[in-house]
Amino acid sequence: MSSVSSSASGAVSASVSASAPASCETEEAVALARGDDAYERIRHDVLTCVIMPGAVVSEAELMRRYGIARTSCRVALVRLVHEGFARAIPRQGYRISPVTLADVEEIFTLRAQLEPMAARLACGNVDTELLQRLDEACEAPFAHKSIDHQIEWFLHTNRKFHLTIAAASGNARLYRTLAGLMDDMARLVSLGFGVQGVRPRIEHDHESIIGALVTGNAPRAEALARQHIETFLQQTKAHVFASLSASGTWLPYLSIADLRK
Repeated sequence: MSSVSSSASGAVSASVSASAPASCETEEAVALARGDDAYERIRHDVLTCVIMPGAVVSEAELMRRYGIARTSCRVALVRLVHEGFARAIPRQGYRISPVTLADVEEIFTLRAQLEPMAARLACGNVDTELLQRLDEACEAPFAHKSIDHQIEWFLHTNRKFHLTIAAASGNARLYRTLAGLMDDMARLVSLGFGVQGVRPRIEHDHESIIGALVTGNAPRAEALARQHIETFLQQTKAHVFASLSASGTWLPYLSIADLRK
């Protein structure tokens, strides 16, 4: 009888031991998923200037705002710091990286060098029908929607347009670099155009680039891509300058709605 008891006890112990690691792995996976979700939500609001450049935020504030646990909040903030979108300030919290006119120049200088190259390399490889659909979506007016919605839609479709070309270049490093620059661009556009309450205008630049890609004219695609970047630089610089001038370089604690008043 004692032998049966001992055998049953051993089976239970083995079962508990086997289930413990699985349970730990599940909990860890859930924690990681929550951290990723918190990161994506906070990062989105940083890129679209819902959380303004220069703002100082605390863990407690973000936990309340997003309904997240401290661990998830810290995971998100560590990743944002690593990407350069935030900086830890002892005993205060985290400062969201400010935007300056120097940032505008640096980002557009890199885009002006890399995107024409991407357009040239993508010639003959890119899905021009997809580009056409993305351009039409990018130009969709959505006049009945708020300006914030219009700008967010523009950012989404414009990013996909440019990164579709970058992906077709066949150069993975070029793609990754441009993907990072498009994230930086999101903040510039949200700050400049969002604060001013103006929708970005790209006229027929995308159509011209698509036309060159359709005909396989790589030099023209390259030249048009460069011209497009230079034109949009002037628009963006003017709007960012107006936004910075309105409230000082840091734009510290105001929302876009506050700055429009």
